Amino acid sequence: MTRREFERHVGAARQVAGIEHVTYSDGPEQGVRALIFRTGGGLEFSVLVDRSMDIGRFDLKGTPFAWQSPTGFRSPAFLTPDGDGGTGFMRGFSGLLCTCGFDHVRQPDRGPADHFDMPQRREMTYPMHGRGAFQPARLEGHGEIWDGDECTLWCEGSVVQAAVMSEHLVLRRRIEARIGGTELRIVDRIENRGFSRTPHMLLYHINVGWPLLDAGARFVAPIRRTRAANMARDSQRVGYRTQEGPQPRFVQQVLDHDVAANAAGRVPTALVNDARGLGFAVEFDGARFPCLQQWQALGDGVYGFGIEPVTTRWGDRAVAERSGEIVWLAQGESRVYDTRIAARDGTAAIAAFETRVAAIHPQPTDEFPVRTEQPSGGPFLPSLPRIR
Repeated sequence: MTRREFERHVGAARQVAGIEHVTYSDGPEQGVRALIFRTGGGLEFSVLVDRSMDIGRFDLKGTPFAWQSPTGFRSPAFLTPDGDGGTGFMRGFSGLLCTCGFDHVRQPDRGPADHFDMPQRREMTYPMHGRGAFQPARLEGHGEIWDGDECTLWCEGSVVQAAVMSEHLVLRRRIEARIGGTELRIVDRIENRGFSRTPHMLLYHINVGWPLLDAGARFVAPIRRTRAANMARDSQRVGYRTQEGPQPRFVQQVLDHDVAANAAGRVPTALVNDARGLGFAVEFDGARFPCLQQWQALGDGVYGFGIEPVTTRWGDRAVAERSGEIVWLAQGESRVYDTRIAARDGTAAIAAFETRVAAIHPQPTDEFPVRTEQPSGGPFLPSLPRIR
C-alpha cells in the first residue's frame, strides 16, 4: 500500500501498527515503563525502558520467541547486580535481550583501579555481566516517521552507568522497526563522558525459548572454528548445532566461536525450527563483535538458547587485558554497534537465509567440534554422561 491508500483505510494508524507506552503495575515488574511495538506485519515486541531499553517480549503472529524466566522483567528497584556474591544479574535475567556491560561481561571479577583518580581504592569489583543491564533509561522520544510510502516506528533513550571518581559511561540506544515488517534494528553508541580513560566491554545476551527452541531446532552460523567451551568435548550432553528437548539436571553449555563476515562485515546467525517453518535471526557487525558465544541452558524449567555477540573472547578480565581485547575509551570517545533481529517465516525465507550463510563460510557439521584451546580463566566442568 502507498501511504495514501493506507490512511484511507484507517482512522488512526495504531489500529494496525504503532507504539503504546505502558507502565507495569504489579509483581516484580511494578513501575517498569515499556514501549509495545506492533509493526502490522505480525511482529510485536516490548522495549523495557527501565531495563536499559532491552527487549522483553518478541512475538510473531502470536507465537512467542523470547525466553522468559520466573524472575519476570524485574524492576531495578528490586535488584542489585552486586548481590548474591556478585551474581545479582540472575535475579532479573529474563527476556529476549539483556545488554551486558558496559565495562564488564561474564563472571564476577576484580581488576585494578589505577585508571581512576582515587588512590585509596586499589581495585575495582565487577558483578556478573556488569552493571549496565538493569539501569533505568531516560526516554528521549518515540513515534513514527514516514519517508515516502515507508513508515518506521522508533524509540530513543539513554542509559547512564556512573559513580563518583569512577566510570561515567553512557549508552544511547535507538530502536527501529518498519511498518509491515518482521525485523527490528538496534543502534547503540556507548560513550565515555568521564575524564578518566575507562575500560569498555559489551555482550548482547539474546535469548529464545520454546516453542521456537525445541527438539530438532538448528543453530545456523558461518562458524570458522570453535575456540573453547565450558564443557569438555567428551562430556558435552547436546551438540552445538542440533538442539534437544528439555533435559534433567542439565548444566548450561557455553561455546566460544570464531565466525566469518560477509563483504559488508556483517555476521548473520539464526535458530531455525523446520517443523514450525520459523526462524529467528541475529545479524551483527563482525568487527565490533569479534566473538560469538552460544548459550545452551536446556534444563527442565529453564530451557533457553542464547546467541551472544561479544567484544572479548572467553576468559576472565586478566586474560582479556593480556590479549589486548578490552576496549579503552578516552574522554569523549565512543563505539557504535548496529544489530538487526528478525523473525523468518516460511521455508522459502529460511532456505534463502541459509544459502546466504553458506556463501560466507560453510558451517561445521560435527555436532561436537574439536576446540582449539582450553578455556581461559577456569577449568572444564566435571565430566557428565553424554545424552545423544
